[in-house]
Amino acid sequence: LMTRAIEMGADVVGGIPHYENTRDKGVSSVMFLMDLAQRYGRLVDVHCDEIDDPQSRFLEVLAEEARVRGMGAQVTASHTCAMGSYDNAYCSKLFRLLKASGINFISCPTESIHLQGRFDSWPKRRGVTRVAELDRAGINVCFAQDSIQDPWYPLGNGNILRILDAGLHICHMLGYDDLQRCLDFVTDNSARALCLGDNYGLAEGRPANLLILDAENDYEAVRRQARVLTSIRHGKVILQREVEHIRYPA
Repeated sequence: LMTRAIEMGADVVGGIPHYENTRDKGVSSVMFLMDLAQRYGRLVDVHCDEIDDPQSRFLEVLAEEARVRGMGAQVTASHTCAMGSYDNAYCSKLFRLLKASGINFISCPTESIHLQGRFDSWPKRRGVTRVAELDRAGINVCFAQDSIQDPWYPLGNGNILRILDAGLHICHMLGYDDLQRCLDFVTDNSARALCLGDNYGLAEGRPANLLILDAENDYEAVRRQARVLTSIRHGKVILQREVEHIRYPA
């Protein structure tokens, strides 16, 4: 079925190895999806280790396959919640592999903090991957939302600034340096994970797809949860918002 889907034009090969019955079968699923993506030249996005179990380590398998195949830029590991339960000794080794592989990471902070930690008493794990550590290691990581008003996250509404706000809080990323460039986690970094290349960015000849926010900089955009003033798609304005006026009684 997956091969047929790719032949019909699917852009990305997915997987969820930690749902297999055994580790060996999970490893086999990673091999299969990587073979498929390499054969057809597709991107890879794996729901990888979206579980609190510190022994769920399919990320190392995915990263090594991406490294040896030279596919890192085309591969994304989503969620990787188990990384929040890995000990630092293992992570010190793992991060060397992640850096060498060149793969991307996506964290869905609102979903993860809602879904994970359910088998804990107290203290409860946050269940979010090591976003700050990945970023500081020079590994591409971004925030996203993969649930829009569904059973996994019924409050999902696709407001990416809301997701960014939650992620920065949950991951202890409210320091000055992080806030000055926080929009990168939902713009530039995301475009890199999607391999958009010259189809992204403010430059002559590139697709005019952009949002104009009511804010002066990254910090104010997330602090005030700035509203979209104008939305442009393929050079056409598809939304404009009039600035609201607030009046106070005399």
